[in-house]
Amino acid sequence: MSALRALRSWPVSRRDSLPLALWDAQAIAAETGGVASGDFQVSGVEMDSRDVRPGDLFVALKGEAMDGHAFIGKAFANGAVAALVDRPVDYPHVLVEDTTVALHALAHAARERADAVRIGVTGSVGKTGVKEAIFAALDRSSRGAAHRSVRSYNNHVGVPLSLSRMPARSRYGIFEMGMNHAGEIDVLTQHVRPHVAVITTIAPAHIENLGSMEAIAAAKGEIFGGLVEGGTAVIPADSEYCAQLCDIARASGAKVITFGKSPIADVRLLDAIPSANGGSLVTAQLGEGRVCYSIAEPGEHWISNSLAVLAAVQAAGGDLGAAGLALAEMGGLKGRGARHRITAPGGKALLIDESYNANPASMRATLHQLGQTPATRRVAVLGSMKELGDFARQFHAQLAEPVLEAKVDHAILVGDEMLALVRELGKAGAASLGNGPTFAHCDGPAEAISALQEYGITAGDAILVKGSNSVGLGAVVSHFAGRNG
Repeated sequence: MSALRALRSWPVSRRDSLPLALWDAQAIAAETGGVASGDFQVSGVEMDSRDVRPGDLFVALKGEAMDGHAFIGKAFANGAVAALVDRPVDYPHVLVEDTTVALHALAHAARERADAVRIGVTGSVGKTGVKEAIFAALDRSSRGAAHRSVRSYNNHVGVPLSLSRMPARSRYGIFEMGMNHAGEIDVLTQHVRPHVAVITTIAPAHIENLGSMEAIAAAKGEIFGGLVEGGTAVIPADSEYCAQLCDIARASGAKVITFGKSPIADVRLLDAIPSANGGSLVTAQLGEGRVCYSIAEPGEHWISNSLAVLAAVQAAGGDLGAAGLALAEMGGLKGRGARHRITAPGGKALLIDESYNANPASMRATLHQLGQTPATRRVAVLGSMKELGDFARQFHAQLAEPVLEAKVDHAILVGDEMLALVRELGKAGAASLGNGPTFAHCDGPAEAISALQEYGITAGDAILVKGSNSVGLGAVVSHFAGRNG
């Protein structure tokens, strides 16, 4: 067959008739009930004028403290080609009654026009990493036709914004959903209406607001209420709340797939051994078949994460081979495991960036991984874990055990809540005749930087930086990784 005949006989699908531009003025106006000031096309949607890129539609949202309309000039200076507004402006725009309602309408329109399999991801720990790994797997197998929420756009604004950005020709859409209170995921899952809903794990994050672990599980389980008819729930079999989550999922009419080490898991870990690159070599059972693959990310928690990824990809009809390749190539995310080799006297030291978030489960997991990391000395810069309420003192004090088990040489503890751990480490050091770690307490990241400088970084050190995002330990990472490269 000649090249010309091959081109003429190329199979045509419904996607071929869909627009290449993300949105045009007429479509935005039609979907939001607004009035367009003229013709234009946009390649992106943004709500923060600082993040606007050339070609974006700037959505002027109104919050309790800020009104996006005040930043329209800055948005256009940064390259916006149009704005979604609730009042006339001297720039290309679509005028609507309420910009938040209009954004939701645009999100739902994007969801309906794309013939994409949608996957929702939530959980107390690991949801961003799992979301990124599922995206990497499906983007590879679909040759670039997968879409996902960027960064941690997982709240009442981030989810509809991420949906509105989904191109019409997408084959897959992967969306992260987070919450602080009961009822929040219920709203988010109704936006996404996923075909597959994943819960990574249940841990005491946000227990201050929810009061109990059972309440946390119930709040996470709200994601199943938005599943389309015939949808699939992916649930951690090793969680003590597995039965509760399965009941919620089945009550929503979902098919259930479980993952984990448990003998009852549908996607079951058979074996995992450390690999030369610091990750793992994994063998898993999927139904009657087995799959072997590598994980680039270190840590036992990533073994569990990888099983969730396989379950989700299988449920979405994706390619498990592509999923294995994606897991083998995944690098650490900023604030969530990124590893930096920094210059130190005598050579290089390892700086592990886990500065974006922290709760008791993720603290234990990353401290355990620090203990498995080859190093001449191990240093832990740990920030307070927020939203633990009356449980804060207890959970912070309980970090003494994983700190000691990780054989941490020096701990820099940041924030008032960490005083409970200071007291426990003081007891542990006395009980072990001085064999516990040395430690210092700081009020904030600037003091932590000084404390780490005073301690002195040397070649062969492994330094873990982890805390809740509001503590600001990303500044510690930026200071040392940015300066040393």
